[in-house]
Parts: sequence; structure tokens; C-alpha cells
Amino acid sequence: MKERTGPQEAQSSSAGFFSRLRHRLHRRLGVGQLDWLAGGQLDDELAEQLEDQLLLADVGVDATRRIIDGLRRRSAKDTGPGSESMRELLREVLLEILQPRAHALSIPTAVRPFLILMVGVNGAGKTTTIGKLAKRISDQGLSVMLAAGDTYRAAAIEQLQAWGERNAIPVISQEPGADPAAVIFDAFEAARARGVDVVLADTAGRLQTQAGLMRELEKVVRGAGRLDEAAPHEKMLVLDASLGQNALNQAIEFHEAIGLTGIAMTKLDGGARGGILVAIADRLDVPIRFLGIGEQASDMDVFDAEQFVDALLEPHADVGEGST
Repeated sequence: MKERTGPQEAQSSSAGFFSRLRHRLHRRLGVGQLDWLAGGQLDDELAEQLEDQLLLADVGVDATRRIIDGLRRRSAKDTGPGSESMRELLREVLLEILQPRAHALSIPTAVRPFLILMVGVNGAGKTTTIGKLAKRISDQGLSVMLAAGDTYRAAAIEQLQAWGERNAIPVISQEPGADPAAVIFDAFEAARARGVDVVLADTAGRLQTQAGLMRELEKVVRGAGRLDEAAPHEKMLVLDASLGQNALNQAIEFHEAIGLTGIAMTKLDGGARGGILVAIADRLDVPIRFLGIGEQASDMDVFDAEQFVDALLEPHADVGEGST
């Protein structure tokens, strides 16, 4: 049995991850340039400047209005020599939006196998996220199986098999073109027979129409439910942060189709402005599980609202690196 990661090691790893996140967001995030929010009241001119910065940071119109309104209420009450700076008030408002969505993925011991269905459009980093998550779960001492449910792309099957070989994790797959629901159904049955703890299932990210993709996912969900009425136990959407407001639109469509239970945000080290996470948290009552900033397994970590907000608000610095 694999040695489990201890709490001190996990905490150290998480601190290192968010340090890298801050480093990679600096030059790309409009909110990170708000050094002029050092103090004072939120007058109309300052509100307009802040609104511009938030919109540039992909926070979106609705969430930006909520933030401005929240700042107005707080700044009106927060007066006197000991009052907080506008920057501190902004941090409080952002945390009010993000903190309720910060829920780590929990795999209960009573549910075996625990099926995690990974969904998202092609190019979002879904297969890579599956590999990272498989290693993370395996390092916690749980057995894992992968299901190559994206049968429309031979490359997706091969990529998943490569992750499996690299981490000694079995992969259930069929020939390209096979029925995705059948592949995941077979993987679930195999995991149950072998006593595997967790099944991570890949799915297709693009069919001829968006409606076709959603119908395919609904079929996969129904198929899993035939073996366990509670399955899939987690329906996690992988989103590309660099898509801005399009990422929000994707989240809404997937949630309406299958009822998401988690979100993993990738490519925060690319051209992304991290404010899109605020827009999603403001619009959808769906937990944000993980953030990704690169290709390696260590480039993904559990979403921490406080550390993420601090990364958004850290003063601008002209540095950066990386990609996925």
C-alpha cells in the first residue's frame, strides 16, 4: 500500500503551489494592479476605475456590480481613524463570493467504487487534469482506475493510457468509435470486481453539435446510474481560464445538462485573467475543486479562496512563466 501524504507535506505543497500561482498571474491580471486602492471612500471616480479593472480581469458585468455594491455598503460604514483600506474591503467582498464555493473533493469510504465523471470541451486540459487527479488520489493511498470514455479521439485514449502507465494505474479502453457509456459502464463493473476505490472517467469534449455533446453526456450519466443509482458520484467540469466569459457560458451549459458537482480551472498560467473564477462563483452554486497552472502533477492543487484572492490582489509585477 502506498504511503499517504501527511498534513504537513500537503500544507507545504499547497503553499508552494499558490506562490507559483501568484508569480504567474502578476502580469496578466487587471485586478492585480489596484495599488491605488490604499484608502479613502468609494467615490464615483474610484468606482468607475475599479469597474474598468474588474471587467478587464474577466470578472463580468454581474459580479462586478455585486462587488461595487458590496464596497459601497462597507465603505459607508467603515469610517474613522481605524477604518480599513479600500483594498482590504475589496478582499472581503471577493472572499464573500468565493469562500462559499471552496470545497475540496471528498471521497467517502462508504462509496466504492467512487465514480468521478470528468467533462469539458476539447482543449481545456481535461485528460491532463484526469492524470494529475489520478496521481493525487493514488498518493493518498486509494486505488484508482481510468476509463477512456473519449472514444471519438484516438489521441485522447493514448494520452490517458500514457498517464496510466506512468503512474501504474489500470486503464479501461475500447477501440476508437466505441460507445462511451459502455466503456464507462465496463470500467465501473471492473472496478467493483477488483475492489478499486475510485474510477476516473474521461468523456468526449466535442461532437458535431453542442446539443449532441450534452445528449451524449446525459446518456453516460444514465448508464452509470444503472450500476449505482448515485453514480456518477462527482461530475467535474474542467474549464480553460484563458477563455474568459466563454468559460462561464460553458459552465452554465454543462450544469444545466448534467448538474455539475465540481469545477477544475486550468491554464491560469497562460493568458488567463483569474477574475473569471469570481464570475463563475457568483453565478453558479458549484464547488470549485482544483486550480491548474502547468503540465506537471504538482501544477494542480485544491482551490483555496483566501490564497487565490491574495494572488488576485497582489501588486503588479512584470514577471511570469509557463502554460496549462
